[in-house]
Amino acid sequence: MPRANRYFVPGYIWHITHRCHKKEFLLKFSRDRQRWLHWLFEAKKRYGLCVLNYVVTSNHIHLLVKDTGESVISKSLQLIAGRTAQEYNRRKERKGAYWEDRYHATAIETNEHLFKCLVYINLNMVRAGVVKHPCDWAHGGYNEIQHPPKRYRIIDINELTKLCGLSSTSDLQELHQTWLKEELMYDPLKREEKWTGSIAVGSESFIDSIKISLGIKATHKQIIEDEDGYVIKEGKFPYKLDLAGKMVALRIDNTVEWDVL
Repeated sequence: MPRANRYFVPGYIWHITHRCHKKEFLLKFSRDRQRWLHWLFEAKKRYGLCVLNYVVTSNHIHLLVKDTGESVISKSLQLIAGRTAQEYNRRKERKGAYWEDRYHATAIETNEHLFKCLVYINLNMVRAGVVKHPCDWAHGGYNEIQHPPKRYRIIDINELTKLCGLSSTSDLQELHQTWLKEELMYDPLKREEKWTGSIAVGSESFIDSIKISLGIKATHKQIIEDEDGYVIKEGKFPYKLDLAGKMVALRIDNTVEWDVL
């Protein structure tokens, strides 16, 4: 399988998704999900990773982070994915890949788009039909946002509050509850591919800035308008493979036998 493309522009907020190899349920036990969170906390301590939200499911993870430079995100994910895989394979006496080759990263604009992505991540296990409310899933960021722990805190609640354009943590928690209730009443099972399969999500000006930052890499990328803003996605190839008119060179009477001796 070819490696998935990944685009990264410094200084933005990124929604990262990473799946287990062949979508296997290698995180199905609470013990393994807790170890992933342990190494996420360790990455925060070692490298200063700015975590805004997360959820660990049975076969993939969602992670919302702010880039702070110095390759913090890449070093953190290398630590988390590597140590999680090593521990699991050693304990299970297993060999082979644990994660898919690449994680996917989508740039998210601040304020409203960030908040919608935040709620989308929290509702992951509700969409999967595992729980009825995010508070019932222990390995997600919902409870930490609503009830920030005094110790072993992973989410930077103050930075999240500021990036959402709010003045206090209580405002964030109240609005967070309101949006979740609305989503649960509206269509909690709806999956929105833009949050996990796009290059960037935001306003038209935000998408333009991402495209400029990507430079030549933005060639042939699709910019799509939806009800909430704009999305930039991978484009289709601008050409078709056409061998018509060239097959004459492949006919049997045009071949030459090679004597390798």
